[in-house]
Amino acid sequence: MKKIIAMLLCLCLVFSLAACGKKDTGSDGNTANNGATTGAEATKAPAKDKGGVDVGIVLPTKDEPRWLQDQARFEDVISSTDYTVEVLFSQGSSANEKTNVETLIAKGIKVLIICAQDAAAAAAAVEEAKDAGVVVISYDRLITDTDAIDYYVTFDSVAVGEAMGKYLVDNATGTGNPLYLYAGAATDNNAFLFFEGAWNILQPKIADGTFVIKNSSEAIAAQDKATLTRDEQSAIIGQVTTNWDFNEAKSKAEAHLTSAKAADKGKCYILAPNDGTSRSIADVFAADADVTEYFITGQDAEVASVQYIIDGKQSMTVFKDTRTLAADAMNMAIEVIEGKTPATDATYNNLVKDVPSKQTATVVVTKDNVKSALIDSGYYDASEFTGLK
Repeated sequence: MKKIIAMLLCLCLVFSLAACGKKDTGSDGNTANNGATTGAEATKAPAKDKGGVDVGIVLPTKDEPRWLQDQARFEDVISSTDYTVEVLFSQGSSANEKTNVETLIAKGIKVLIICAQDAAAAAAAVEEAKDAGVVVISYDRLITDTDAIDYYVTFDSVAVGEAMGKYLVDNATGTGNPLYLYAGAATDNNAFLFFEGAWNILQPKIADGTFVIKNSSEAIAAQDKATLTRDEQSAIIGQVTTNWDFNEAKSKAEAHLTSAKAADKGKCYILAPNDGTSRSIADVFAADADVTEYFITGQDAEVASVQYIIDGKQSMTVFKDTRTLAADAMNMAIEVIEGKTPATDATYNNLVKDVPSKQTATVVVTKDNVKSALIDSGYYDASEFTGLK
């Protein structure tokens, strides 16, 4: 009897050790991670339990409201799909961006949607993805100097700049109006496209004396040219870049107004490249005693800038409905995964190839149409603002 009991105890011990040595695996045989998400900057959507990631998304930073809005819109779209998606933020670092892309490649993505921190620096990262058999969709900002981009989903960036220029022209009277030019980052191809669009509209009115440029010697040197070369654009943007940074925009505006004479102020017209920089620049102009009135542009329809528009501190913004942009990008990714050819309606040259592109329409928002454009459309809730009429 004792021998039987001993044998039973030995068998129990063997089975216990075997059970302890067995890992929890998913249906594909890979070690399961119990749904954990790697990285503090990652967002995963509910998806089929099939292992890996289908669509990887890399956005530039969490520090600008615009990209948080994009994240929210992506998540809305993602929630209605059956595909596995992971969103990573590069936090303003091209090195982080490359690491993010490599992380997603390792997870088996089929499609990469990427909004580059630096349009040229991102080329190496997307080339790795392309070499791994991943279809690459450049999102909002066109990645340059590479043939590894398959598609580009964007707002019509030249048209955005043209809308900004048109607003300034439409609100100008007489001649000799002070014009202050600001631009985005020289590392961002969109900054060139926005500036190109604005120049298309502003240059004829600079040439006829309606506007007088006050803060860029490079722009003054090129003011008789209806079309600028890339090098000419680069020289101007190099002088008036904000690098998409609120503090840099504020410092540049302060330096420009400090050096300007009272006669160079009065009623001012300001080309600001986006909402964040627009608010910073507007605050500087509003605080200058010699500035009697100003008209200033913006884009992205950020909550803070919409409130500035309602309060009369910012003149306009170009509303780019990220719900539509995100949906266009995700639907394109889904079509790729399903073996379909996505529909495109334009091409953009990235200095190496003409990239098939899908463009999304924009809307100019002023104090007069905030409610119809942003509230009635369901983009924002009226409770997010004060003084809304």
